Amino acid sequence: MFTGIETLKGRDLLSLADFNASEVLSLLDLAAHIKAGQVKPHCPKVLGLLFTKASTRTRVSFSVGMYRLGGQVIDLRPDATQVGRGEPLEDTARVLDRYLDVLAIRTYEQQDLVTFAQYADIPVINALTDLEHPCQIFADLLTLQEAFGRLSGLTLTYLGDGNNVAHSLLLGCALVGVNIRIATPKDYQPLSDIVEKAKGLAGDRSSVSVTTDPVEAVAGAHALYTDVWASMGQEDLASNRIPIFQPYQINASLLAQADADAIVLHCLPAHRGEEVTAEVLEGVRSRVWDQAENRLHTQQALLASVLGAQFE
Repeated sequence: MFTGIETLKGRDLLSLADFNASEVLSLLDLAAHIKAGQVKPHCPKVLGLLFTKASTRTRVSFSVGMYRLGGQVIDLRPDATQVGRGEPLEDTARVLDRYLDVLAIRTYEQQDLVTFAQYADIPVINALTDLEHPCQIFADLLTLQEAFGRLSGLTLTYLGDGNNVAHSLLLGCALVGVNIRIATPKDYQPLSDIVEKAKGLAGDRSSVSVTTDPVEAVAGAHALYTDVWASMGQEDLASNRIPIFQPYQINASLLAQADADAIVLHCLPAHRGEEVTAEVLEGVRSRVWDQAENRLHTQQALLASVLGAQFE
């Protein structure tokens, strides 16, 4: 029924670079149909959530998405499993492979995710690492598509810390033809190898740029995007970063430099008065709550795709 997603069955999602443009667009198409109630995937399988980082949207959207597929979810908290007592990851992976149908991992080190994928045959999904946050970007792209009726040719500007969200935005936007601009302080830019990989994925379809100038970056942009200035595990650095990142705050003045119909995005949680003002976050240009809702629909589409769901 949905051409393109059949290639995702049984696949891992460790990085957005694991997918091609056709697969991403097909997944977004499926998510849109699920959201509109035009199709109902059915997949009575078992999803394990192995989260060593706190989570609201990722945990709930994966859980509800799996339940709506007719499946079940097991919350594998480190404090309730042997992972918290130091069991080797490869041992845990080989055991969970025999119990579960799919495993979503939210952790710090990307290498931990790679280790699980090496020792487990079931699909392993990156639910966030310090390097990438691919599931978030599926929701971001669906929100962009809903707002403008297209993706190709749009320009998205990300402002703030060159973190995991910035990395996945670079790769995801490059894949689907969205021009991506990253504006960060000099010492907080995204990893150069991710930037180069994004440029390779973009080819001549879109542009990829990194700058320290926030005003230049937002000029004419269709979407302004931000994230907290100190990611999980960096909370002790937050107060020191505020003066460094202040010029990158999304506020009414900066938003006025963007396209007249520009929207505002934030992956949440948001610190009002820091990376974004309350006026903008709660304003008419904000699509943040649609973006958060779309985590559910894109997560459900991803699970349906990698598990080979049946469609009603």
